[in-house]
Amino acid sequence: MSSLDEREKRTLETLFGMSSGYVLNFSNRTFGDFFIDNADIDIHSTKYRSRGTSKANKLRAFWHLEDDALVGGVLLALIEHWQGTGDSEESELAEQCKSIANRLLAGGPNLSPLKEMAAQFDGKHLAQQVRRIEHAIETDPDLAIGTAKELIETCCKTILAERGKPVTGTPDIPALTKATLKELKLVPDGIPESARGSDVIKRLLSNLATVGKGLAELRGLYGTGHGRHGKTSGLSPRHAKLAVGAATTLARFLFETHKESSK
Repeated sequence: MSSLDEREKRTLETLFGMSSGYVLNFSNRTFGDFFIDNADIDIHSTKYRSRGTSKANKLRAFWHLEDDALVGGVLLALIEHWQGTGDSEESELAEQCKSIANRLLAGGPNLSPLKEMAAQFDGKHLAQQVRRIEHAIETDPDLAIGTAKELIETCCKTILAERGKPVTGTPDIPALTKATLKELKLVPDGIPESARGSDVIKRLLSNLATVGKGLAELRGLYGTGHGRHGKTSGLSPRHAKLAVGAATTLARFLFETHKESSK
């Protein structure tokens, strides 16, 4: 099963024109040939008819059943096919689809939930950071690590401002994280001893508070924002994925807690 989320699927369906049951300009024969050539599978087989027999439904079933690597490769091939038939006005949409395909191929963290949260909070700067991370994980790991740290800062400042406690001055990231956890009542001291699993919950919350500090330290060593020796070697994409994964997990948890507790 691929890790495509609903937002990503909607983006892909828009580019491929799937609302009417078709996929681009493929006929049944050319659609079958395309999948044989690019994935060595029979897209018209019973396996891919669980959602219906139209080309669009078979592609949706393919997305659901197959792994990220296979789906990502086919998506890039579909986008390449679209380039010979598509409208130049849709170039931005095509770039979004390429980012989705590359994420699947790279096995990187899914940033779509953060994009949705940025839209909910009208956070243009947050959305910009997410896009920067998305494009930098493979091509510029140092930038991805630096931006992951900034993402936590933006997340904390946004939540505190939303709750009527805007940040003044330039507090470091541990202070920002601590203030946000306290405002959301997620500090370990807020968990009563009588609560089931209180020791485990407290330990998890304590570890959660160190994510921001760890990202700041990693950014200081390898990320952007500080001049280093000209021969310094950076980290690899897998290290960037670790940093980004930790940052996005923390940011998503904080935003979801903020949203839930504000109801």
